[in-house]
Amino acid sequence: MKKKQHDFTQGNILKQLIVFSGPIILTNLLQTSYQFADSLWVGNLLGANALGSVAISSAIIFTVLSFIIGLNNAALTILSQQKGQANQEGLTRYLNAFVVILASMAIFLGSLGFIFAEQLLLLLGTPEEMMASAKSYLQINFLGILFLFGYNFISTVLRALGDSKTPLRFVMMAVLLNIVLDPLFISGFNLGIEGAAMATVVSQGGAFLYGFIYVLYKKLAPFTFPKIPAKNEVVLILNLGIPAGLQMSVISAGSAAIMSVITTFGGGVVGGFGAAQRLDSILMLPAHALGTAVNSMAGQNIGVKNWSRVKQIAKYGVIYNFAVMFIIGIAVVFLAEYGVRLFIQEEEAVAFGTKYLQIIALCYPFLGINFILNGIVRASGAMYQVLVLNIISFWVLRFPLTALFSNLFGDTGIAIGMGVSFLISSVFAILYYRFGKWREKELFTKRNT
Repeated sequence: MKKKQHDFTQGNILKQLIVFSGPIILTNLLQTSYQFADSLWVGNLLGANALGSVAISSAIIFTVLSFIIGLNNAALTILSQQKGQANQEGLTRYLNAFVVILASMAIFLGSLGFIFAEQLLLLLGTPEEMMASAKSYLQINFLGILFLFGYNFISTVLRALGDSKTPLRFVMMAVLLNIVLDPLFISGFNLGIEGAAMATVVSQGGAFLYGFIYVLYKKLAPFTFPKIPAKNEVVLILNLGIPAGLQMSVISAGSAAIMSVITTFGGGVVGGFGAAQRLDSILMLPAHALGTAVNSMAGQNIGVKNWSRVKQIAKYGVIYNFAVMFIIGIAVVFLAEYGVRLFIQEEEAVAFGTKYLQIIALCYPFLGINFILNGIVRASGAMYQVLVLNIISFWVLRFPLTALFSNLFGDTGIAIGMGVSFLISSVFAILYYRFGKWREKELFTKRNT
């Protein structure tokens, strides 16, 4: 075992959870700051139209990224189970299969995205005055999509092997490069919005190349020269990766449906909700990170059928989540207004955003339960089951309850409906974790171990 990698099949679970999840939280925070810095430079140097072009293009890029996340979740599950089994030959074969599939998908999606960039932007109703700049920005990003796939995948591989610290280096490099290159390319080289896109691609490319060379040099993962994978390996990867990618699509579509409820209350509520959501994305980082951490930890133990330890990982994950998210929730109750004012100043919007956060903050621990227990279930390979849980969470609970409570209590009901949905969806997650058949999932037979 490499020095930086953890064997989660033994040792103190709570200590491992804290040590392993910490760098993941920092990595996610850096990725959030990456997007923030990008928008900051574009907005200040190029103006509102350019920022709008980036926002529209980013919605398309996020859709593609959702499938990357899905395949990475499949990689996390498969590779962590192989790691737990100490199956070096299987680990090498599946790592090769992922490299071939992801590279092929990156080239295919990149080519399609470049060719049909304008059509995709038209589908989103891009204003005519933004079309040229949005198209340029989107096409350049699609040309560099292999780098986006690459450095995200390397980070996932290392986490599956028990190393969450090294990926922090790659993301930090991408963030620092982007902060320096954005103003240089936009204004220094006078490339405008194309410069912003080039800065993004160069930053991601630099992080990918550095990460790949570093992993090979340190022998942190058994990468080999790519070769055509076996059919059963491809089938297993797609069988897990496709539903995992659809999970993100369900979340994106559910969020859009909820926004249709928000917009009925006017600009002030929409603005306040937007500011609150930006804060939410930061405040929920610990719960997201814990979900990733328990996925890897449980995966290694599921690989060797150590179910008692999987149960302990779930227990400590839920307890740790409750402690952290409860403290964050209490802080938000008192500091919500200050946070909202970082993004918006209109009094109506500030009032709604503050009220929304103060209500929803008390429900953060319950949403965290979903991340933890779904992470455990996902580690077994039960991706379709997690997809169903997400459909229930967003389409059976969150969207209808938000609409119902907003009709009953006005804009206050938005937070109440969402908070109640967090609570009820956590009950569904607990019930499936406790009584579902996810433990019976067998990813590897004698033919494909």
